[in-house]
Amino acid sequence: MPQPSQSHPMPRNTRAMIAVIGCSVAVFWPGALNFGFPGVMASVWQEMFHVGRGTIGNTIFFMLAAVGIFMFLVGRWQELYGTRRMITLGVVLCGLCVLLVAYAKSIVVIYVWAFLTGLSTCFVYIPALTTAQRWYPERKGLVSGFVSMVFGLSAAVMSPLFDRMLTSLGYERMNLTIAFLALAFGLLGAYFSFGRDSEEARAIPAEGRPPADRDDCSSPPGWELWKRSLTVGESLHTRSFWFLWITWALAGAAGVTMVTLSTAWGLSRGYALESAILILMAFNLTNGVGRLFSGYFSDLIGRNRIMSMAFFAAGLAYFALPWADSLFASAILASVVGFAFGTLFAVSAPLVADCFGLKHFGAIFGLAFAAYGFVAGPLGPTLAGYLLDATGDDFLPVFLYLGIFYILSGLLVRFVVPPALNQETP
Repeated sequence: MPQPSQSHPMPRNTRAMIAVIGCSVAVFWPGALNFGFPGVMASVWQEMFHVGRGTIGNTIFFMLAAVGIFMFLVGRWQELYGTRRMITLGVVLCGLCVLLVAYAKSIVVIYVWAFLTGLSTCFVYIPALTTAQRWYPERKGLVSGFVSMVFGLSAAVMSPLFDRMLTSLGYERMNLTIAFLALAFGLLGAYFSFGRDSEEARAIPAEGRPPADRDDCSSPPGWELWKRSLTVGESLHTRSFWFLWITWALAGAAGVTMVTLSTAWGLSRGYALESAILILMAFNLTNGVGRLFSGYFSDLIGRNRIMSMAFFAAGLAYFALPWADSLFASAILASVVGFAFGTLFAVSAPLVADCFGLKHFGAIFGLAFAAYGFVAGPLGPTLAGYLLDATGDDFLPVFLYLGIFYILSGLLVRFVVPPALNQETP
């Protein structure tokens, strides 16, 4: 009798592609709820709870505080429990905590939702980036840019839909629908986010290839430090880590503040909410799509160079925003800020992998990301909100100091290099 045909395992390339797509699907709703939802709902919550802009700005503070506290821990936990379990836990938490918003009776409940949403983002974002880069170590910039693109682009897609859902479904039903969709899509993405746990995967060096401008045949002193993955403790003793940490604090503050300022700026110029949301949509469009481009070009021309150019452009855009005399001009300038913000997310991840290796990538990147969580919130949305309340909605000082943050970030990121390069002497 003929023997039954044996099933063939899925080819590695197919598994890799499906895993990256799964990670991208998993980060979609956390991205929409981080970058789109607070901006659309800011004016609604102000009216519901009778609070000012500064109080609403605290929503982003609590969201980022959770990121600052847990991003490093999730980086550690994924080494113990696996990236797939972390992603699954994150998407479940992301979907369920939207129920708090549906039945919120005070701004405190919104703060709790924001904190839990930031926590859920930690469980999804870091493991998704880790999984994608381990499947494609030779194209870390491209694949991390793709996953990060979906994370940012989701808000551009969903921001106008949030407004339509609010109008057609009402506040409570809209949030219940969002909770269901976040759970359904998130669990689907988590299921397909395969990790590289096979012997074949372990045979490929996690660190990937050295930079194109490096020749292994003529290794400089200290080059061995780059070729292996640094531990968390070793990374903390490098100047590169702290330059990146400060960059995350300043560029993160300048970027995330546009989430709440965009619609507020449009409303202050006399535009209707539907029109003001277009500024937020423009910001999130380049925040998303730009991540793929910046990630791809960072593989070609260098991580530091693409980040520096994006930050300088965003600083100039902030300086020009107070004199934008049309909705179109405001949207274009906001899109430049969005591109820089997306570049920070997309290119920082492979930059960390280049500098410190992939073995402890999650923990090291989580520590750098902590600057975004602990510092960017108070320096960005919270301070900007209170300044607007104190000055009667004068956006000029707010846009100026945020622009300065981006200019400083463009200078600092140039010094984030593999530690071996810091040890070289002329």
